[in-house]
Amino acid sequence: MEKLNYQVLDQSGYQGYVLKDAPVKVMQFGEGNFLRAFVDYFFDMANEHADWNGKVTLVQPIAQGLTEYVNAQEGLYTLYLRGSENGQKVNNKRVISAVKDCINPYTAEGFKALLELAKSDDLEYIVSNTTEAGIVYDPDTKFDQEPPVSFPGKMTRVLYERFKAGKGGLVVLSCELIDANGQVLKQIVNRHIDEWGLGEDFKNWVNEKVLFCSTLVDRIVPGRIRDPKEVAELEAENGYTDPLTDVGEVFGVWYIEGPKELEDKLPFKKAGVNVHVVPEVAPYKKRKVRILNGAHTGFVLGAYLAGFDIVRDCMHDEVIRDYMNKMLQDEIIPILPLDKEDCEKFASAVEDRFNNPFVDHQLMSISLNSTSKWRARNMPSFLEYVEKFGKLPAVLTMSFAAYMAFYSCDIQRREEDGLVCKRPAGNEYKIQDDAFVLDFYFAHKDDDVKTLVHAVMTNTEFWGQDLTEIAGFEEATVQNLTLIREQGAKAAYASVL
Repeated sequence: MEKLNYQVLDQSGYQGYVLKDAPVKVMQFGEGNFLRAFVDYFFDMANEHADWNGKVTLVQPIAQGLTEYVNAQEGLYTLYLRGSENGQKVNNKRVISAVKDCINPYTAEGFKALLELAKSDDLEYIVSNTTEAGIVYDPDTKFDQEPPVSFPGKMTRVLYERFKAGKGGLVVLSCELIDANGQVLKQIVNRHIDEWGLGEDFKNWVNEKVLFCSTLVDRIVPGRIRDPKEVAELEAENGYTDPLTDVGEVFGVWYIEGPKELEDKLPFKKAGVNVHVVPEVAPYKKRKVRILNGAHTGFVLGAYLAGFDIVRDCMHDEVIRDYMNKMLQDEIIPILPLDKEDCEKFASAVEDRFNNPFVDHQLMSISLNSTSKWRARNMPSFLEYVEKFGKLPAVLTMSFAAYMAFYSCDIQRREEDGLVCKRPAGNEYKIQDDAFVLDFYFAHKDDDVKTLVHAVMTNTEFWGQDLTEIAGFEEATVQNLTLIREQGAKAAYASVL
């Protein structure tokens, strides 16, 4: 069977939207699964629904990458968006034709092509997702390297080439998972300009003509299909092979921090896709952390003790699902600084996302580093609720006891990479967290409930404060942990509904 390209796609009888020829308007640092299932999907939708008529050239960000695969397929690849919407199973296939090609700047020819693209009159945007480690200052990065070692170094060199050619500014859309990603990138670029002596004129051009946008991305992308049987079935159905096949969840939202006029420049609003230009990304990040991530950490530890292994199965259990929804609707959304209706829609989508029939999301994988996760994701909501309403939030209070129960359930032994406990069902499980956390729980494995609760809540290294100073919290946690140990986590969850 032949590999996907335009001729093969035409012969396969594909009936979907395809754009073969258009000017390259986007330089994209990163050719991995996430960007192809997210950013390039949105640009592809803009071509179909907003007559954007643009293409994306991918730039391989590290020495090993997908350039040969992308170019062999003329930029085409198959994307499946799978999940649950309004309780219904969704499995949408789309061949993405927004990508033109890929450049490997680690070859002489590729580096030359990168600099040529930088000078293009058609170029409007630079997009990046070089992972959290990508936007960092590296003192070993030099101007005359081909290419400069770090991503900010490459960005500085690309912008300098464009400036020297007398071309206009660009919009930079950073998708890395760090706070203020666009602004951090801008700071490092400015540092390279100073250290490399590239001049005040160039520095002024960068700061006045280049718009660095911080963005927040949200789509789970499992990536390639690993089951050989499913791959064979899809190939037979499609009429071609495609090693670049990508899979993402059906939900996806992109928040871009920028001025109001950027919304009219970008093609996404006209295309009707879930991309939004906002004055600040920070409130939306808070919403995601508090609702999506907070829901995970708030219910999975007790759910695991109650006998569940996969997130989806939890959504099919009335008690666990209602426990999560009560936490979101009654305790988290009321204290968020965003439109309540918007937050409720996001929370409703969370249940659908957790109920994804295509993703077996293990509770144990979510449980990693739950001490710092509860502090970052759940404790702010807990504290703000107490401050606003003058009482303890029942579900979040129970979630803290469930966290303690998970970390102290019939502790067996301390191993080099974890703390081994025994579940009520009888099987052993391994908790993975910072060494000082695991050492603490192992040292307190023989404590009674009251002693353990007091020790955990007064551990300021865990929480940054003494939690026993919150009126009624210690007493409630003793009661909740006792209930979990005596009647089980599910009965304890039911008790707060």
